[in-house]
Amino acid sequence: MSDATGPTAPPPAPAPGPRAVTRFAVVLRTPARPGEPLFARAPRPWQRWMPLVVSAVFVVALLPVTVAVLTNDYGAGGGWAGALGVAQTVPLVLAVTRPLAAWGMVLLADTVGAVLLIHADKVAGHAWPWTPMGIVGYLLLMVCLGLRASVRTLVGVWLATGAVGVMLGFFAPAGVTNTVALLFVLGGTFLALTGALRLLGDAQQRIVEQEGISEAERSRRTLLEERARIARELHDVVAHHMSVITVQADSAPYRLPGMAEPVREEFAAIAACARESLGEMRRLLTVLRGDGGEAGAGERAPQPGIDRLQQLVEATVRAGQPVELSLAAGAGRGVPPAVDLSAYRIVQEALANVVRHAPGAPTRVSVTRSPEEPDEVLVLVVNGPAPGAVVAVETSGTGHGLVGMRERVRLTGGTLDTGPLPEGGFRVAARLPVNPSAEEPS
Repeated sequence: MSDATGPTAPPPAPAPGPRAVTRFAVVLRTPARPGEPLFARAPRPWQRWMPLVVSAVFVVALLPVTVAVLTNDYGAGGGWAGALGVAQTVPLVLAVTRPLAAWGMVLLADTVGAVLLIHADKVAGHAWPWTPMGIVGYLLLMVCLGLRASVRTLVGVWLATGAVGVMLGFFAPAGVTNTVALLFVLGGTFLALTGALRLLGDAQQRIVEQEGISEAERSRRTLLEERARIARELHDVVAHHMSVITVQADSAPYRLPGMAEPVREEFAAIAACARESLGEMRRLLTVLRGDGGEAGAGERAPQPGIDRLQQLVEATVRAGQPVELSLAAGAGRGVPPAVDLSAYRIVQEALANVVRHAPGAPTRVSVTRSPEEPDEVLVLVVNGPAPGAVVAVETSGTGHGLVGMRERVRLTGGTLDTGPLPEGGFRVAARLPVNPSAEEPS
């Protein structure tokens, strides 16, 4: 909160450490697909290159150490030590993209090295069959495998590691420190931890996908519900016109005496078709209600229009929402029933959104005829920010009310403009053409 003497000081920037750790954790949990390098889906280039750099650093560090230890500590020949060092370390680079193939190569190289070291001069008193350098490289492989392979593959790798170690244990030289159990336990631990990270990433990705599907289904269901509701309301409008046609056709012979018999038959056919159409519309309404026609007992009142806006605003004011109405004289004169109903529903939905998202915000409703286009009705609903609110109201535009407004405006061939205001609050502006000859929306 700022004082009266100066502007508010900017808030301190968040520490980069925790945020960087969080971003790295997300990258680590993002599963890599077959054929992709590890971290291939990371957002930053340096993150995508990091696995390759780390594996290269391990190769550069382990290769000379492996050759030196095998030569000096174990007494292996220089040629064999160099060959084993290359075979045990260089495949670590391949682990970034093909960890399973790299594991097979390293396991074979470690096994051959253990066999060769059985007859080495200084093997007694040292680790065998897995050397310390081999264990470090092997654990790096376990990390790469755990972040990539399936659970079944990880279990197979772990069991194969233990089986090879057990078989080599039968040929252990005297006086060596057996490392079979050490690698078996450490390898299983690394596989379990990295595999759990990968499974967590897979689960989170599936949740995101399901949320996207659910959101799309909700939007589609909302749209269909709004269209069905609009269709039910328009049934009354169309039914009124069909009833007028029926009455005029039935009464024509009485209103126009001396009518020829072919003309009487024509009017009788028109009345019969109109009555049949009314029956079909009643069945259609039953389908739209989906309840066998038993519901909707409270929907027998005439559909509201612009002339009912005053009552709507008064009811909203009595509910505690400050609303002002500006209704131009003759705004509803000559308006088609569909446009009349759409104007009322747009104001109704806009006021409902204000009550829901900005209770207590001052609101202004205006319904006029466009001075440039007299054949258009302009509907404007503007609300200010709610008391104590610090953000704009209804910025997402995904509420049921806005969906219904768009469908009603599209039905009448008009336009709708909605959005937050710079100073806070929200605006709904609709243009509804009243010319009966206007083109239907595509």
